[in-house]
Amino acid sequence: MRVITGTARGRRLEELPGLDTRPTTSKVKEGLFSAIQFDIEGRRVLDLFAGTGQLGIEALSRGAAWCDFVDSSPAAMRIVRRNAESCGFSGRAGFYQRDCSAFLDRAGERYGLIFLDPPYASGALEKALERIAAIDIVAGNGIIVCESPAESTLPGLPGPYEKGREYRYGKSKVTLYRRKA
Repeated sequence: MRVITGTARGRRLEELPGLDTRPTTSKVKEGLFSAIQFDIEGRRVLDLFAGTGQLGIEALSRGAAWCDFVDSSPAAMRIVRRNAESCGFSGRAGFYQRDCSAFLDRAGERYGLIFLDPPYASGALEKALERIAAIDIVAGNGIIVCESPAESTLPGLPGPYEKGREYRYGKSKVTLYRRKA
């Protein structure tokens, strides 16, 4: 697993051992970042189910201003910290070992880009989407990027949120939501 492009291009990222974490494949990551490539620069990012941190790190490499990494697993947070440090991004990152609901309930920031890639069968994606819309932590013209199984149907969100395009990559799907300004 490597950073695709930007200031940390080619940097190898550590992965978590075992099968508890499902890293985003290179094909999905490339497609996802192609879809949002002009919406990253200068934004505050939230990588809510961080795992290895690869999505937030890729955004930082491409010019995001800041990334908050959140994961409930102590092992995952150790890997995220090491990966961010090895890419030189520790000074532009916050690290939170918390359950996503606990983090969202205390979120005091607005984000221009949010990545949601929880374990597929957990039901956490739909809960996180609903909570994010309810507390409205997405900045104007912000984007929520969701990775889910290809056969899943994600819900619509109330205004000012708008469900956008879906991109299929084998067994995975990326769905974009946008918040109108």
